[in-house]
Amino acid sequence: MPLPAAHAPDPSLPRDAARRDPLPPSHPADLAAARLESCADARLPPRIHAHLLRRGRLLLPFHWNALTRAYLRLGSPRSALRVAACMLAHGAAPDRYTFPLALKAAAQAEPPGSRLRLQLHAAAVQRGLVRHPFTESALISGYAKAGDLGAARRVFDENPHRELGSWNAIISGLSQAGEPVEALALFHELRRGGMVPDDLTMVSVASACCALGDIGLVEQLHKCILQCQRSGRLDVTLSNALVDMYAKCGRTDLAGRVFDTMPVRDVSSWTTMITGLAMHGEEQGALDMFDDMQREEVPPNRVTMLAVLSACAHGGLVDKGLGLLKQMEDGEIKVVPTVEHYGCVVDMLGRVGRVDEARALVEQRMPMEANVVIWGTLLGACEKHGNVSVGEWAAERLVEAEPWNDGVYVVLSNIYAAAGMWGEVERVRKIMTERNIVKFPGRSL
Repeated sequence: MPLPAAHAPDPSLPRDAARRDPLPPSHPADLAAARLESCADARLPPRIHAHLLRRGRLLLPFHWNALTRAYLRLGSPRSALRVAACMLAHGAAPDRYTFPLALKAAAQAEPPGSRLRLQLHAAAVQRGLVRHPFTESALISGYAKAGDLGAARRVFDENPHRELGSWNAIISGLSQAGEPVEALALFHELRRGGMVPDDLTMVSVASACCALGDIGLVEQLHKCILQCQRSGRLDVTLSNALVDMYAKCGRTDLAGRVFDTMPVRDVSSWTTMITGLAMHGEEQGALDMFDDMQREEVPPNRVTMLAVLSACAHGGLVDKGLGLLKQMEDGEIKVVPTVEHYGCVVDMLGRVGRVDEARALVEQRMPMEANVVIWGTLLGACEKHGNVSVGEWAAERLVEAEPWNDGVYVVLSNIYAAAGMWGEVERVRKIMTERNIVKFPGRSL
């Protein structure tokens, strides 16, 4: 496979190597690259890597990029970074795909403050690839994901001839970083410049609209999306974003209309609709939607079951929630319950005063350790329903996990006071004094 004609050969290569003819289709490195594209076994890329290195057959950027991409796809970003670093040492000039892959690996493997992004940025400048649309958008995304919006914006602003990918990267980065107003301002600038947004643009703008919760803005965006669609049919991801927008603005009726018109619905479509109904007090509607999902034979995921169990908790539908958890534990619903799922059921039981049953669930059925959220939920339920014994049990575990948390002592003191156990109230206050635990006054923001 030839090197891209637009890029100069690596000066470190011998002159004849830089002009090497394209490899024949049956070349072992090409066959290995093709195999890596469909590889699902994380043990295979290191073996192929070692084999090709030993035989000196990693020659072209395509081969190195295929190896980097395989490591990334199989969840080994550090190995992907090592491949990108070795690529230069072995004389293969990076191409337009190399830096986007390396930046993606850096985003997954490195902490936000890492200097690796700066090093990759400098290398892209040195190789003349920094203005390539793939590299530029990857740099913007990489900086934004690391929380450096200033650097992301500088990369974006430095190129007056930026393409749509760079606009998408900066709008998405701002939206995800909690800057919806700036994201929408850039979207308007994009439109004024005569550029036509695509589905990726609209999904990011939809996320910004969700954060603002402005139904008028959401309706305007919906109209804009329909105007920009060339095919007349919305992509499923974009439709899901519209459902999410309307639901988060409290208009579950409009979310339902978009949902009903979707020709194809994936698990995210159903989950978004169920979550929206559950969030806005339509618990029975959420459960009916889940029943429809099961009839359509769409398998739920972890988030779907959290939404359904949350609907049961807020609607007081305890028997339904317990039944769903049992189905998950027995494998009838193909979602393994996590600590978050058990936490929803503990909350559900606590809300209706079945606190002893909630404790039994934690002690006897949960296969993992409970966390501070569950202990805090139980303690709050005990305060509400006046259960001293379970309250003491939950408070003891919370103090072990968070000895500095003044709220635990205050709630336990309230439980004792409601039960008329004034001696215990005094004991708790004395412990707070001895441990220098100060109750901080509440604030209204």
